[in-house]
Amino acid sequence: MRKILTTVLALSFAASAQAGEVRFDNGWQEQRLSLFSSNDYAFGQNLGLVSEGSVSIAWSRVGSTDWSTDAASWNWTVDQSVPPTDLSRKGGDDRNISLYFVFVPESIAPSLEGANIRALLGNDDVRIIQYAWGGNHARGQVIASPYGPSGQGVTIALRQAGTGSFGESVDLAADYARAFGGEKGALIGLAVSGDSDDTESVIRAAVGNLTLR
Repeated sequence: MRKILTTVLALSFAASAQAGEVRFDNGWQEQRLSLFSSNDYAFGQNLGLVSEGSVSIAWSRVGSTDWSTDAASWNWTVDQSVPPTDLSRKGGDDRNISLYFVFVPESIAPSLEGANIRALLGNDDVRIIQYAWGGNHARGQVIASPYGPSGQGVTIALRQAGTGSFGESVDLAADYARAFGGEKGALIGLAVSGDSDDTESVIRAAVGNLTLR
């Protein structure tokens, strides 16, 4: 039943492929954050997810032709939502869906081309911007990540907890400068997560039409 629901959600975003569009099939895989906790993902042209008191990440590397990406746009929908949370609080920061952009200095990008998500998260040179639908924060607020080394990751709030369907467009270069200072490096990874383990709630959501430019 859960796989059927996520497939239906993913199909709601069905559209023909376009230049710069990222598909959520080949190269995407789930990374569990806990041995006993996993979301249910429907991989395809778009990505559907169901999270029932669980958390995990679906991630993919970005090909070298897109390392210079400065901006991105996508559509996402939430049919069932976690309650509002404080995204700055470790262990109490459930959110419906987050889209992660993983950057490293251009000079070391080739050496990390084969690194998995755990290796990237453990690298001091990595910087991560996470755009979130969830919490109770003002749109555009930059929130320091309560996980990992200080200064490595930020969450940028886009939508407060709730349901609906929306399109987003973000300026990665400007947001990077605002979050970390300086110029962004190479975009080498993407990830999507749903997080409902702290509130023991249920998420039904999907993301699609992701375009890098």
